[in-house]
Formats: sequence, C-alpha cells, structure tokens
Amino acid sequence: MSGNVTSPAELEPQARPAWLPEPPPALRSRARLCPENRPYVLHLSPQVIESCVAAAGFSVGEFAALVFAGAMEFSEGLYAVKVRAEAMQEASEAVPSGMLSVLGRPQTKFTFACLEAREHCKTLGIENPVCEVANYLFPDCRVISGHLEALQFLQKNSSKYHFRRTKMLPVSGAFHTRLMEPAVEPLAQVLKAIDVKMPLVSVHANVSGSRYMHPKHIQQLLVKQVVSPVKWEQTMHALYERKKGSDFPRTFEVGPGKQLGAILRSCNLQAWKSYSHVEVLEADEAADEDL
Repeated sequence: MSGNVTSPAELEPQARPAWLPEPPPALRSRARLCPENRPYVLHLSPQVIESCVAAAGFSVGEFAALVFAGAMEFSEGLYAVKVRAEAMQEASEAVPSGMLSVLGRPQTKFTFACLEAREHCKTLGIENPVCEVANYLFPDCRVISGHLEALQFLQKNSSKYHFRRTKMLPVSGAFHTRLMEPAVEPLAQVLKAIDVKMPLVSVHANVSGSRYMHPKHIQQLLVKQVVSPVKWEQTMHALYERKKGSDFPRTFEVGPGKQLGAILRSCNLQAWKSYSHVEVLEADEAADEDL
C-alpha cells in the first residue's frame, strides 16, 4: 500500500465515470465514444479514443463506461441513472444508515468487525441489522455500509479492530447493501425496456470484477450491483493481470478528481506509472479551446 495515503475518505470515488485502458491495435476500429448527443467532450486525441480496449466505472459510473462502450444510448443510461438515484434515495430514507470509509492494517479482519457490529445492533433491539463491506478499494482499505448504530460502534472500537483511520462519508444511506433492496425492482423495470447491446470494448462489472459476457448479463448485474459490494480492487487486478515483463497499457481516468488514480497506485504501482487524468469539458468550452 502506498505510504502517501492520508485519508481513506479522500479516496472514496462515489459515482466515478470511465476508466479506460488503451488496447492492442487489432481492436482499435471497434471502440467509439458516446452518441452524438453527448453533453460532454473527452479532451483526448482521437487515437486514444479509437484504441481503447476496456472500460470500467465505479458504482453509478458503470453506466458511463457502458455508454462509452456502446452498450446503451446516452439518453437511456441517463434515465436509468435517474430512476436508480430516486429509488435508492427513497430506500435510504426508510432506515437511518450510512457508509464508513476505513483504512485498516494487514491484520484487520473486516468481516469479524462487521459481525460484532451487527451483534451490537441486536442488543439495541434492531432486527436484521446490516453492516458489511460495500466497496473494496485497495489492500486494507474498505468502505463499510450499514445501520448508523453499527458504524458508530466500529468508530468507537477502531483500535480493537486495527483500523488506522475511519471517516463517515457524506452520503444518505447504506448503498450497495440489502438495505437498498427496494431500489432493485424500479431499476430492473427500466433496464428491461432498454435495448442493451454487446459492448464494443470490454466493460468490467463492479459486482464481479470480470468482463460482461452478453447484454442480458449487463441487465442482471447492473440490478445486482445496487445491493452488492463494488469490487474495484478486484477489477484493477483483472484489468492489469499480465505476464512478468509485459508492458502495462496506458490508462485514463475521465472526469473530475483523481481518486481512482490514487487507488490504482495503491493496487498496482507499475500500472499507475502509465496513468493519466483527463478533465471532461463542456462542449462549448472544448470548442473555445480549439479556436
């Protein structure tokens, strides 16, 4: 793990957009950008866009990656995100819950800590308490979601569980847990109405870290993602696994902030050396720069 990490909360990439490794020449003609009605312009050279071989997005950013890869139209993805957000917000309001970013140590047992936090909640009279890992960020760093009482218990007992730092995230609910179950059906209904296509480049799913295999697979896992942990650390390993001595691809993080780049550095320092960050400009700003 990189020694320059100051706070796990600083690395929590809520709703990060596309993560784009560049590919072998044979696939360059298959990649494309978002549809013509896209509201933003990627400030990259055409060669980079055309040569992209894989994409991934963190949490709701997975929709951005799928739109980039041609699996759905921009307008369809935007509507699905709207329905998803509204349904998750409604689910959040039903139970006092949240998310806790935790930077641990090699000896930290996150599963055991969550178990004890759930047991604590039971002593308070909370039925079927929730406290579980919601985001796998990098080695020894997790985001835990659940009932507020469980998260408060973990913060109070940080030293017992070998937590180096903890911080509550500024979110309204326990995302990526079963407390979001009420949001599953609304999103499922929207995705059924979308003509999801096979991505033109590989897109890695948050739920598994693996590539989507077919359009129905995309619909199924996007729904499952609402109540499942984001396996970003596993995704990084899947994207950058290669034989010793092989070159790493160029990687571009698209959008505001560089949280995913910081996470990559902690997951794979060699891959991070080929990383670049790309701001996303509004179309009129990009046009002004071209003048």
